Amino acid sequence: MGARANDWRPAAAYLYALTLDGPALAWEYLRRHPRYRAVYDRHARGSDEEAGHAAAWGLRLLEDPARDARQAQPAWLPDPDGLPQLLPDAAAALDAPVFGLWRMPGRKQLAHDGQRLLLTAYRPEGTLRAVFSPSLEHGMAYAHGLAAGPRLRERWRAATATMERIDAYYGRETARPGTHAQVHAHAHGRPDRIALLHMRSLQTLDGLAAGATHREIAQALFGAAEVAERWHDLGELRAQVRRLARRGQALVDGGYRRLLQMEPSRHGRSG
Repeated sequence: MGARANDWRPAAAYLYALTLDGPALAWEYLRRHPRYRAVYDRHARGSDEEAGHAAAWGLRLLEDPARDARQAQPAWLPDPDGLPQLLPDAAAALDAPVFGLWRMPGRKQLAHDGQRLLLTAYRPEGTLRAVFSPSLEHGMAYAHGLAAGPRLRERWRAATATMERIDAYYGRETARPGTHAQVHAHAHGRPDRIALLHMRSLQTLDGLAAGATHREIAQALFGAAEVAERWHDLGELRAQVRRLARRGQALVDGGYRRLLQMEPSRHGRSG
């Protein structure tokens, strides 16, 4: 869960959700699904049916639901829209920029998804995700790739910003004027309405899982004084808690997959 059963009340425990992109939010909702947690528990006890179980949830491998989006590296199936591939470029010019994993700034995590290496780099301007072939070695020239299939135009558009950032790190500056500055400004601005909705939805789900009443959840979300003044059965505060619960549950019950299929700046507009 996002917080331990008796720790769901402090809003500060959920502030990290304001910075999450679509794939990270998708994981936060999936890991709250009781059946997914049960499947993972069986896997952790030695079940040998991981591949089939993982695919049913849109994953290549089962990921531990005890790990929140700051530690987990779920390998989604199919890839999220904005996930480019880095491949060796045998036809590159002699002076072409070359791959160097540790030259990329930020806190980095690597995981193997069964076929490729999944990179997650955490930067102030936003999380960078990419996969690269195990045959791509340090010092090799690289090329970007994207899996063939439906929605190629949408997936290419969503991956463009990530490819531009990678090229900038490795000396192949191709970003459009203002691209990085705009991303940076968005990351450090006030959280938008959708990000706040996700944060409150996650807190509401955890409150319900802990057995809290709607009024207790409202006190955690809006403050005890606000609830004392405005709470009644048909009031707006109770209606807000109900909407958050319905919205969050819809995302847990499969809606999380839609968060993988949109541009990073629009990750919250579905569901």
